[in-house]
Amino acid sequence: MNIKIRAYKTEDTQAILDILNYNILHSTSLYDYDIRSYEQQKTILEDKLNKGFPVIVAELNGEVAGFGMYSEFRLREAYKFTVEHSVYINKNFQGKGIGKLVLQELIHLARKQKIHTMIAVIDSENEKSVEFHEKFGFETIGIFKECGFKFDRWLNTVFMQLILM
Repeated sequence: MNIKIRAYKTEDTQAILDILNYNILHSTSLYDYDIRSYEQQKTILEDKLNKGFPVIVAELNGEVAGFGMYSEFRLREAYKFTVEHSVYINKNFQGKGIGKLVLQELIHLARKQKIHTMIAVIDSENEKSVEFHEKFGFETIGIFKECGFKFDRWLNTVFMQLILM
């Protein structure tokens, strides 16, 4: 299995959109209700790149198997050394170590950019994601109770943090 981690290209947008829209419709990993359009997703990705943040893709046998990115945690200036990241893997490629490679690269890139801390925001039902982040040294720093509402139920959000420097 030859997994290649590389920078995002515009032609990856549809594959990224497919991954995100699947999760919007079938999971609580995104708190969106409505699927995104191609143009909406392209704009989101370009905005991150224009702000100097990375968007990376995991490619397996020429197919986008997953992706990751980070950007500002909050918009206040004092938060400029803190980022919130996302890692998503296509449902057909989960359990193959792809997420591990993506998060390793995001951590590496954040350290290169002199980012001090990374934040993960995870729905509490996604126990696999919490465990995944713990393996990288992320610690749970708080749980916001019933702050999201999707699929006719209240959702709790776990905030996890990794100090990089």
